[in-house]
Amino acid sequence: MVKININGKTEDSDQYILSHESMAKDNSKVFNNENSGINSNGESFFHLSDNVLRSLNKMERLVGLEKVKRNIYEICAYIAIQNKRQQLNLSVESQTLHMLFMGSPGTGKTTVARILGEIFKELDYLPSGHLVEVERADLVGEYIGQTAQKTKKQIDNALGGILFIDEAYALARGGSTDFGKEAIDTLVKSMEDYKDRLVVILAGYKDEMKLFLKSNPGLSSRFPIHIEFPNYTGEQLLAIAEKMLEERQYYMDKVARKYLFEIINSELSQREINFSNARFIRNLIEKSIRRQAIRLINKEKIKKNDLIYLKAEDIDHPGSS
Repeated sequence: MVKININGKTEDSDQYILSHESMAKDNSKVFNNENSGINSNGESFFHLSDNVLRSLNKMERLVGLEKVKRNIYEICAYIAIQNKRQQLNLSVESQTLHMLFMGSPGTGKTTVARILGEIFKELDYLPSGHLVEVERADLVGEYIGQTAQKTKKQIDNALGGILFIDEAYALARGGSTDFGKEAIDTLVKSMEDYKDRLVVILAGYKDEMKLFLKSNPGLSSRFPIHIEFPNYTGEQLLAIAEKMLEERQYYMDKVARKYLFEIINSELSQREINFSNARFIRNLIEKSIRRQAIRLINKEKIKKNDLIYLKAEDIDHPGSS
């Protein structure tokens, strides 16, 4: 059973809030007044619903991102505790949960945002929890008046869920006379008007996002939660590759696995600022599967293992045809 006391900690102080071990032991009953209460130590606790646990388990299964997961668990605990305080007729804070997701491409920002939407819905923080992903071109128009209309349309689409703005700093790249400023102003007003029906996540590279906030002093206070998504290590990228293959019912033999790890480490040794992390792995895996198909298509007898296993010759090295 997962127990969270009113200080937001698990009973075992050495474990993070809603740890994987705790979730595995939980019976997944929906928490409400009937199956929650206050124990002899005055601690308020409850059970988490099946759907919340499923979403948290999705988060837990993501490779790496330990600090990100910790931040998300803290947010979930905060919402759940506020719900519990409300049930017990205690005062409730009305803090907004707009966020900055800072990190390179392919580090899981959109995936985490989508899972977060599921959790927000199940914890009754948002009505639907769906994710609307946009970028500058979806918000900024080409002539006066068009930007406000385009931005309001995307906000309307996101009401009840999360508006995820990728490369958000691009909204300020044209300076004070650019239409991007109009998009920012429209967004800020809507964040206030729909504070109970909308969460906004601004995403992008860490340094660019910090400069973006400096150029718009009023934005910083409106986005109280900053979460950094680190680049993956070589071992983590290899684990991501193996998970992607397993989802497609493919595996690598030992030689192929070793070769893929060498490719990953080679890329990391010369990592460029726009290295795409898990997207790089996905593209490499998909190309390798196509190369396996070419290798097998003219083979007379194809066994099950032939279809399942990738060989080193199938692994696509960047730059190969």
